[in-house]
Amino acid sequence: MEKEEKLKEEHRHRATLLSLKLREVEQQRQQELERVRQEEGRDRTRRLCSLQQEALQLIQQIEVDYKQQESLRLDLSAYSHRGNQICGILSNIVRSSSERGYPTQDDVSMGESSVQEMKALVSNMQRDMAAAEERRKAEEAAAREKQKESEVQQQAKSQPQDVSKQTQDRGQTRKEGLQENAAKSTVQRYRQLQSICDQSLKSFSELSTCKDSKTKSLKAELQKAVTIPVSQISTISGSQLREIFDKINNVLLGKQITSGRQAVSVSQHPQALEFVYYKLAEKFVKQGEEEVASHFEAAFPIAAVASGIWELHPRVGDLLLAHLHKKCPYSVPFYPAYKEGTPFEDYQRLLGYKVDDSMVEQQDNFLKRMSGMIRLYAAIIQLRWPYGTKQASPHPHGLNHGWSWLAQLLNMEPLVDVTATLLYDFLEVCGNALSKQYQAQFWKLLLLLKDEYFPRIEMITSAGQMGSVTRLRQFLETALLRKEIPLPKGYLSSSFWRT
Repeated sequence: MEKEEKLKEEHRHRATLLSLKLREVEQQRQQELERVRQEEGRDRTRRLCSLQQEALQLIQQIEVDYKQQESLRLDLSAYSHRGNQICGILSNIVRSSSERGYPTQDDVSMGESSVQEMKALVSNMQRDMAAAEERRKAEEAAAREKQKESEVQQQAKSQPQDVSKQTQDRGQTRKEGLQENAAKSTVQRYRQLQSICDQSLKSFSELSTCKDSKTKSLKAELQKAVTIPVSQISTISGSQLREIFDKINNVLLGKQITSGRQAVSVSQHPQALEFVYYKLAEKFVKQGEEEVASHFEAAFPIAAVASGIWELHPRVGDLLLAHLHKKCPYSVPFYPAYKEGTPFEDYQRLLGYKVDDSMVEQQDNFLKRMSGMIRLYAAIIQLRWPYGTKQASPHPHGLNHGWSWLAQLLNMEPLVDVTATLLYDFLEVCGNALSKQYQAQFWKLLLLLKDEYFPRIEMITSAGQMGSVTRLRQFLETALLRKEIPLPKGYLSSSFWRT
């Protein structure tokens, strides 16, 4: 019995040792599995970040190529818009995966498919541009055969002849009771803003002209840090818009941000902050000129971000207005007067036209760009950034400026095409907000526009230019009949900010 008891004790001891060994082996196996899981997670994270970086490089390529569409007479805005949407989707994937810990293989697969779609966009855009370039060369060759160079230049100069001639000869066609230009205080403010813009440009001249590779790299990364987020603004979701706003605001606040493979901050150079202010304001206006001109509903998310940045950084607001007034003097409103001896091309530029090698842009393109910038301006004056800290304070450039713009425009002689087009754009975007703000006074002003000012527009409009006039007439008649102007398409409702 003692021998049997001893054997049982040895058996229990061996079983205990075996159990401990098995538990240790299982713990080692679990640790190894966790190590492998974390390593795979880190690999997927690196892969996803690499895909995001590749997507950002591709969107930059789309933006660079997008600038050539004017010369090719090709609308590439759909590629830019879709590219920005894909970047936004990829940013959401990266953010949500980081909140979970590590991205899943599905996240990586979605990222890879997004990059593949971006590559396809670039490829298709380049193909369209190549085809457009071939068409342009063929057209130029045919034009050279049909006409002499002098005839081509004369034809180009005569394209906007109606508008420029009317502006130069406004004194002859002036009607009693209307001014030749904006109020003196408005013109003074316009010149003050242009002076601020010129001084800003000079203040970072050292940074702009520096040949040092490190400084040039810093300048490029800082510019991308504020302009790329502006290019990504869309109506995908309110949370994405807030993320974009925070990116821009962090740069302006001097926080260190990662751009490319390096960390940059405006504190790294004494002129960096002013440089970023200037480039950001310029980019906002450019989005109005290009993105809003092609997609009217894009005005509201861009305006929301611009308004919020303006509220926190007033310098950006002054520069934004200066850039806007320079590219679209009708946003003042201001009609530059023709000075004796001024070259015709220079005067066309003052009126807002693009002039390249004595070739003045087509009137349709000109009106499209002006519409985009006026719509952006009309959206800015009525929107406030919903997460701002100064909600009790007045809007930095609110509806009172819109009322002033409208009243001053109606006190000035109309311009062919331009006045009817911009009045329609402005009223469609912020007519609803103005009617709620000024109520009976607004409807009196609208009635004055229809009964007194609209006939002046009709008097200077030829039969072939009635499109914008007809559109404005229908808008005014409908609004006055219903005593209501509907919310514009693309307006950001309160529910949008909860997405």
